[in-house]
Amino acid sequence: MSFPNFYGNAATADALSELAHRDGIPQTILLHGPEGIGKATLVRRFAAALLGDPAKIEQDDLSLPHNQEIVADREKWTAEKRNEDPLLFASHPDFTTFAPDGPLRQISIPQMRLLRERAQFQPLRGSHRVFLIDHIDRANEQAANSLLKTLEEPPPYLILIITAENPYDLLPTIRSRSISFSLTPLNDEEMRAFAAAHKLADAEKRIALSSGCPGAALSLDLEGYEQRRSAMLRVVQVASGGAQIMDWAKLADSLGAKRNEKLDSYLKVLYLLLEDLLLLSHDSGPIRNRDIRPELEKMAARLSFEWLQRAVVRVDELMYLVRRNIQKTLAFDGLIAALREA
Repeated sequence: MSFPNFYGNAATADALSELAHRDGIPQTILLHGPEGIGKATLVRRFAAALLGDPAKIEQDDLSLPHNQEIVADREKWTAEKRNEDPLLFASHPDFTTFAPDGPLRQISIPQMRLLRERAQFQPLRGSHRVFLIDHIDRANEQAANSLLKTLEEPPPYLILIITAENPYDLLPTIRSRSISFSLTPLNDEEMRAFAAAHKLADAEKRIALSSGCPGAALSLDLEGYEQRRSAMLRVVQVASGGAQIMDWAKLADSLGAKRNEKLDSYLKVLYLLLEDLLLLSHDSGPIRNRDIRPELEKMAARLSFEWLQRAVVRVDELMYLVRRNIQKTLAFDGLIAALREA
């Protein structure tokens, strides 16, 4: 392995490892791929090879409980308070992480202004400083334009690494200034090696549901997932005419009461279910929700490709509205109404 405890995407890891040990490192690097694939982890490994003191750099892992607590607490702050104190993590003096902030988990304009200010500071220990902007695709246009001012004339010692799920969600001017690396899902053998190294319980189930993303397998709350899956199965049943509207009305009240559970956590489960239904309807590959295969086979037998296609398009639209803080029950009310009509 090019970096310790990093699994999959060997070609990209090898390339970054080589860059860390030579002169002429690109000043802006873009890593893109699915959530949980290991983009931020790979950035930390790269920074540790370049700057040293990996233990301090790993303290900024956003999956660590104390960092999750910081991010969750800030959701309760007012927007004004968050703007006065932009979110960053900087346990190592020459490595800084800017992470999505607030209830909508966005990269903010104050964060990008703070990045520009801190970019002027010389390295304290070596010849480089590394800034990570995790999920730059969650920056609005003003924040992205603020970042461009740094990208246009970066200090010679600054290496800026940005991550995104879809690079085409970024401004073309940001993409054009970046050296891009794509991270793709791990195969089952790589996932099993990761699961064994981390001694994951219910490893095969986690591997199936994580879509080749080790971070997703590690963080997956199986009990919570199964509860959300049960709700989304009911949504599909009602939306496709396999159950009555009243069946959804009973469930909607309980979903609305779960204020801490965000809409996107349900939509991601719904995506997996729709993918499985499509695969089953065409008998074209292994499914993710293997433990409920008989139930999914019954549903797939009566759903057309056209209906599934419309469902995916509607879920795509809801994913866009997540950033506008749309209520869960209103979102699913609209989804069900549109698909029952279809």
